[in-house]
Amino acid sequence: MYIQYYNSPLGRITIASDGKSLTGLWIDGQKYFGSTLEGERLEGYLPVFKQAEQWLDIYFGGKDPGFALPLSMENATPFRKTVWEILLSIKYGHTMSYGMIADIIAKQRGTGNMSAQAVGGAIAHNPFLIIVPCHRVIGSDGSLTGYAGGMEKKKFLLELEKTGMLMVNSAINNI
Repeated sequence: MYIQYYNSPLGRITIASDGKSLTGLWIDGQKYFGSTLEGERLEGYLPVFKQAEQWLDIYFGGKDPGFALPLSMENATPFRKTVWEILLSIKYGHTMSYGMIADIIAKQRGTGNMSAQAVGGAIAHNPFLIIVPCHRVIGSDGSLTGYAGGMEKKKFLLELEKTGMLMVNSAINNI
């Protein structure tokens, strides 16, 4: 397991890799920090870290990075992977509610409904903060709800993406 650090406007970010893909990206001190870090941690500069730094530089510069990073979700449950893949489909500058994600999963599974709370639990354990954009998930009434990195950081990220609070509050009607 390799780690690298990135200094962001939100504070230090720890990036982890298995040598090929990212295995995690956390704002230091966030809830569930380092949840996928296992075994010995080596500091080393890898090509995937360079890609992640480029992605973060573009992102914190206020633009959509426009490329995906290689992510390893091997240790995640199938349900969490499903939720995180839906998060990856939320476009830069847009939001989606927990209920909308639950509805998508219910349709995929052919069931009548899915718990928005279960979706929230999977989102809370997202080990790829910012890259798998859980900050783009809001309450069904358009309100800002939980974020492992903290609500001020969630608000900062949404404002960085120019969603603006007015757009966030009306986003459910526009998706």
